[in-house]
Formats: sequence, structure tokens, C-alpha cells
Amino acid sequence: MQERSARALLKQGIKRLREAGVPSYTLAAELLLLHVLGRDRVWIYAHADEAIPEEQTKRYAVLIARRAAGEPTQHLTGKQEFWGLEFAVTPDVLIPRPETEHVIEVALDRVGLREIHAGRQQKSSGESLRIADVGTGSGCIAIALAKELPRAAIYATDISGAALAVARRNAASHGVAGRICFLESNLLDSLRAGERYAAPLHSTARTTDMHESRSFDLIVSNPPYVGRREAATLTREVREHEPEIALYGGEEGYELYADLIAQAAAHLKPGGILVLELGHNSLRVVRPLLEAPAWTDVGVTNDLAGIPRVLAAERL
Repeated sequence: MQERSARALLKQGIKRLREAGVPSYTLAAELLLLHVLGRDRVWIYAHADEAIPEEQTKRYAVLIARRAAGEPTQHLTGKQEFWGLEFAVTPDVLIPRPETEHVIEVALDRVGLREIHAGRQQKSSGESLRIADVGTGSGCIAIALAKELPRAAIYATDISGAALAVARRNAASHGVAGRICFLESNLLDSLRAGERYAAPLHSTARTTDMHESRSFDLIVSNPPYVGRREAATLTREVREHEPEIALYGGEEGYELYADLIAQAAAHLKPGGILVLELGHNSLRVVRPLLEAPAWTDVGVTNDLAGIPRVLAAERL
């Protein structure tokens, strides 16, 4: 195969992906070229006419063919940006989405307001806070919160051991592995079982007996919320390549919320905060679950597309 310039390779990749009907085909072609060359965007456009070695040209062609066949760009590069951080992703975890960043925003806002009401500074370090991330997947929510609240103790659960392996790797790469305790669990079931867990190494929290009720200050979750009946409407990238266990929340998509909210009520301290990501049709079913006497200060946050995306409430 003859050497080609970076410009020619990119043009060829864009054409192939456009013809295959790949969403955001220009960005995908560019990201794959950056990945193969190990360069940034500035270098590619500053050296557009530089010849690319044959080995890299062949590798790029293979990745473009795989992307044209439906494999997500993130699986081909092995990474995705979230909250300004780079996360390793594999087919074992859901690819972090920009809309999930609203979960972080709402959680931090709620924690900040709680600090103000307690007469403390709004900017919290997370001192003495105990946080649970339910269904952590790649660990993106837990790790982002660990970065923003450097003195909080964080417990991250997932039903998938393979997903937890990815999350642990991401925590280590971001230097927060000692502050997050990863637990294999269906929702909060393992914590409800009464097992005793040591607090994360670099936190101000004491060892926690999870059999004690109402032990968390904040519970966050991006649970599976796609309905199996919607499977045919999903893009092939999602339907064929992302883990079903992290994707589908039941036939309708919102079946997991009732158990999750009930468990959160049992594990949150008085004044504790629950923050949940919602599916596009979940609000009408999930919000009434928080109209019980156990909850107050229920709020809904829309994403940039105007879809109700985050539901938050306070435990009485």
C-alpha cells in the first residue's frame, strides 16, 4: 500500500464513513486518525501533506472499516472524555455520555446548598461526606465526584465484575483509587446485606457498617433505563455493541427505579440527597415515587435538548 498524506487519509476516511451512514462521520474519521498517529488535531492540520507510514495507513483503513460496520469510535480508540477527564472504555461498560454530566452538576449544586444551609462555605471539599454511585460502569460519575470532592469517601457498585475492572483502572489512572471502594452488587443489595466495609484509604470517613440504615449523604445513579421494546429504534452502535446489562432497565425501561429509590431511602441520612439520571420517557413514572412522605425538595433538571434528564430529592 502506497504512503498517503494525512490530508488524503482523512478525506478518504470521511468519504467511507459518510457513505456508510455513520453519525458525525467527519469527527469519527478525525478521531480515528488522531488515535492511529498518536497526534493531536493541531499537528494533523499543520502537517496535512506529510506522508504517513504504510503500517499506520493500513491500521487506519482497518479502523475505518470497523467503524463503517457499526463499531463505536470509543471502542476503537478505547477512550472517551467525560467531565474534562479521559476514561478508558470497553464493550463491558456503557460509553459515558455528555448528558450524564448533568448528574454531576446537580449533585454538586445540592451539596453546595446543603453547606450554605449548614453555615459553611459553598465550596465543599467533601469533608466527612459518604457517597454511593450505583451502577458505576466505567466509574465516570464516581471519579468525577472524587475529583470535585477530594475529602469524600465514595462507594461505587456495579452488578458486572468486568465493568468494575474497567472502573478500577480508570480510578487508578486518575489518582483516586484509594478514595473509592468498588463493590460488586445489584443496586445496593450487597450494602443492605450488612457486610462491613473499610472506608476508602484516603478519606475522612470511618469504617462503615452498612447494616446501619441511613449511612450515606449522597446517592447518585445513572441506572439502565432503555426499554427492551425500544431496542429496534436504537442505533446499531448502541444496540449491537454496548452491554445489555447496563442499557436495558426492563421491558419499558423504568422498572429499576422503584427498587433503587426504596433502597436509597433506607440508606440516606436525614437530609441526604438522591440524584438520578432519567430516560427520555421516565419522568412521568419515576417522579411519583418521590412523592412519598420520605422525600422532599424534589427537582427536575432538563438537558440541553430540553429533555427531563436528572431527578433529585432530599431524604427527610
